[in-house]
Amino acid sequence: MNTKSIYIILIGMIVLWGSCVLVSYFSNPLGFLSYLGFINSNNGTMLSWLLALLIVVLYCFSAAKIADVKRYMFKMDRLKLVAICAALFAGIMEEVIYRKWILDYLNAHDFSVVLQVIISGVAFGVIHLMWGLKNIKAGVNAFISTSILGAALAIVYVVSGRSLAPCIVAHFIITALIEPGLLIAAKNDTLGYW
Repeated sequence: MNTKSIYIILIGMIVLWGSCVLVSYFSNPLGFLSYLGFINSNNGTMLSWLLALLIVVLYCFSAAKIADVKRYMFKMDRLKLVAICAALFAGIMEEVIYRKWILDYLNAHDFSVVLQVIISGVAFGVIHLMWGLKNIKAGVNAFISTSILGAALAIVYVVSGRSLAPCIVAHFIITALIEPGLLIAAKNDTLGYW
């Protein structure tokens, strides 16, 4: 199978998200890691880490119903290594945008926690509609599944005391495990309704 287009997508993610992460990190390493919740006293609660683990297991189990995702979930090759790198940067930047920025903005403007979670989830789903560029069923599937994932991670963020650390780790693991298979399924046009 020709995977050139898949590599292009993953490398695009690495360049886009990676440049944002690296610039932020190298301009203030300790400040950036603290902002993410990895080196301060607010690195999440035990409950938030347990919820994050549960989300990883349930989401990956659900995604494994797609044959290509199941086949490539634990396959270690060059494509997986590139996907892991992309997952690291996407996990950080998407959580900063869709959890920290959105939820904190809504919280500062007195939106209820329920509305914060819903808006964060839907915003996360909307950006993943791009999966529907080739196949509308894939777009609907991506919107629904990532809206649910986004809302679940928003709950983790709130339960964690607004620390990104458990959200980033969960996002990274999910993306690293399922992204290559999802991209292959999209290329093969085998993504359908959820």
